[in-house]
Amino acid sequence: MDFSLTDDQKALAAAATDFARAELADHAADWDATSHFPVDVIRRAGEAGFLGIYTPEEHGGLGLSRLEASLIFEQLSQGCIATTAYLTIHNMVTWMIASWGDDALRETWVPAMVAGEALGSYCLTEPGAGSDAASLRTKAVRDGDDYVISGSKMFISGAGATEVLVVMARTGEPDSGAGGVSAIVVPADAAGIEVGKNEEKMGWKSQPTRLVSFDGVRVPVANRLGAEGEGFKFAMKGLDGGRLNIASCSLGAAQQALTLSRDYLAERKQFGRELSSFQALQFKLADMASELTAARLMVRHAAWRLDQGDPEATAHCAMAKRFATDMGFNVCNEALQLHGGYGYIREYPLERLVRDTRVHQILEGTNEIMRLIVARRLLADGVIESLQ
Repeated sequence: MDFSLTDDQKALAAAATDFARAELADHAADWDATSHFPVDVIRRAGEAGFLGIYTPEEHGGLGLSRLEASLIFEQLSQGCIATTAYLTIHNMVTWMIASWGDDALRETWVPAMVAGEALGSYCLTEPGAGSDAASLRTKAVRDGDDYVISGSKMFISGAGATEVLVVMARTGEPDSGAGGVSAIVVPADAAGIEVGKNEEKMGWKSQPTRLVSFDGVRVPVANRLGAEGEGFKFAMKGLDGGRLNIASCSLGAAQQALTLSRDYLAERKQFGRELSSFQALQFKLADMASELTAARLMVRHAAWRLDQGDPEATAHCAMAKRFATDMGFNVCNEALQLHGGYGYIREYPLERLVRDTRVHQILEGTNEIMRLIVARRLLADGVIESLQ
C-alpha cells in the first residue's frame, strides 16, 4: 500500500499552487469585499487546463483521475476558496455534457467550456426541493422535437454570468420521483429564462448565486443527456465527484488556516514569550493538523474508490465529504480563535475562511444527508464488514 504521490501528481499540484499564487491569492479579499466574479481569471484557468480536469481527453479535457482533481482543487482553494468552488462546479457540468451528450451536443459546448469561452451552471435545487431533490417540480414537456421547460431553480452558482445550464427537469408524471427526471442542456440566453438578484450570502461572495426561472423555454430534445428519465442518475453521479471536489476545497482552506496559525504563533508574543511556546496552543495546533491529515486521507481514499468504480464509492464519497467539510470549518474556526481579535477583522483572512467553508457543510448534499446515505449502506448485509 503506497500513499506517496507520483512525480506527475506532484507536478499537477505544483502547477495548481503556482496558479493560485499568481492569479487568486492576492485578489481573494477584494473579490470577497466587492462580490466580484472574476470571469477573466476563470477563463485563464481554462488556458491552464483547470476547466476540464476530468473531462476525457478525446473531448479536449485533461482526462485526469478524481484523485488528481482533488490534488488540484486543494491547492487552488488555498488561493481563493469561493472561486475554486465555482471551478469545481464548472468541471462537473463540463464532464456531464462530455459523458452523456451526443456528438453534436459535445461539439457545441465541451471545447468552449474546457477553454473557458463558455461557463456552466448546475441546476438541480429548487425553492421547494433541496435535500429531497427527487421531488423537483420543474417540468419539461415534449412538443414535437422540442422540450418546453417551466419552473425555477434556486441557489444556482454562476447564474447570470454563465453561458450554459445543465437543468434537471421532470419529463415524467408529477409523481414519477427520481425515475421521471431528465438532464437537459439549456443555453443560458434562451428565450424565457430570467435570473433573480445576486443573493447576499455569508460567504462565497466572489461567485454569484441566483434564482433561475424558466417560462416556456424551448430547447431541442437532442439537448437531453442520455435517455429520458436518466437525469437523476446522472445528477447523483455528478454529485459523487462534486462531494469530493468540495471536500478538497475544505482541505485547502484548512491547510491555509493551519499555515497561518503556525506563523502567527511564532510571531506573536504575550506575557514575554512567543505564543508558540504555550503548551495549550501547541496542543491545539497538533489537533488541527491531525484532523486535517485524517480528512485528507479519507478524501484521497474515496477518490481512489471512485476512480476504481468501487460499488461502495458513493458511501465513501459521502463519508469523506461529511468528515472533511466539518473538519475544514472547525480548523478554520480554531485558527480564528488562535488569532484572537485579529482573526475577527478583515485585515486577516481567517474570518473569510470561516465564512467560505461554512457552506461546504450544506451544499452538494447537507452533511445530514451524507449521514443518511452512509447509514443506509451500513444497514445492508456485509457492508460494515467490507469497511475493514
